[in-house]
Amino acid sequence: MIEARGLTKRYGDKLAVDHLSFTVKPGQVTGFLGPNGAGKSTTMRLILGLDAPTDGSVTVNGRPFAAADHPMREVGALLDAKAIHGGRSAYHHLLCLAQTNDLPARRVGEVLELVGLTEVTRKRSKGFSLGMGQRLGIAAALLGDPRVLMFDEPVNGLDPEGILWIRNLMKALAAEGRTVFVSSHLMSEMEHTADHLLVIGRGRLIADCTVAEFIEQNSEQQVKVRTPDAGRLAELVTADGGRVSTDAADATTLRISRLPLERIGDLAFENRVRLHELTPIQASLEEAFMELTKEAVEYHAAVPAAQRPSEQVEA
Repeated sequence: MIEARGLTKRYGDKLAVDHLSFTVKPGQVTGFLGPNGAGKSTTMRLILGLDAPTDGSVTVNGRPFAAADHPMREVGALLDAKAIHGGRSAYHHLLCLAQTNDLPARRVGEVLELVGLTEVTRKRSKGFSLGMGQRLGIAAALLGDPRVLMFDEPVNGLDPEGILWIRNLMKALAAEGRTVFVSSHLMSEMEHTADHLLVIGRGRLIADCTVAEFIEQNSEQQVKVRTPDAGRLAELVTADGGRVSTDAADATTLRISRLPLERIGDLAFENRVRLHELTPIQASLEEAFMELTKEAVEYHAAVPAAQRPSEQVEA
């Protein structure tokens, strides 16, 4: 378990982490989300004792991680997959870590097999692809068979098979009762992997809930309707307090919000409007995340006019 209480970190005039309090529980995958510059990497460094907090505290299994007698047996972490001596082979990189942390040498072969690097154990890591480097970093995190695991962008550089593998690995580790804490910018992947979410913006905690709760709280339920009488239905829905939008490319399809699906169906039935489709639309984690964090984004890039997606037209 990881527990932070009033965790704060200031670098000069910049407040990178602002009085964060949270608990990362064992037995589930906890996703750690936030825009660039939100303080995610700094928070992870504070947990691992790589930086000292300006104020507050953070403990791993009840005590500061810096006080751990056998660090790699307690926490396995992947923060920077490129932090490897390029002249060493995958085997010798892990063997060095094992020897300096009093771990049995047999673990090196075990984790190399687990991450799929058995065939390149003697190859120098400087020749590794980005994905192979990620796998080696994950192997190092697993070397001590720790109860707490922390991954920062673990799927970076992995192919689809590798992404599915790490997703299943994290779920399996959590199912064993381990604490799994994962920072990622890939919302689609977190939607499939995480059980619980911690979301921060500008160093502050802005959400601490399950994935389903997060989507429900930060998105608007919509209903997709296809009808040959879209104009008439749009008038009825608007008069009843609903909100209607349509894609200019398909005049028969409406997206309706602020009215339940049942009410839309009743309006159509009562007014003899024929429906070809009436489907609830589930918002994605990405849509909910963008809605919640839009005020916490530090850097806003412009999109060239010619590349902007079609504007939705509201009725």
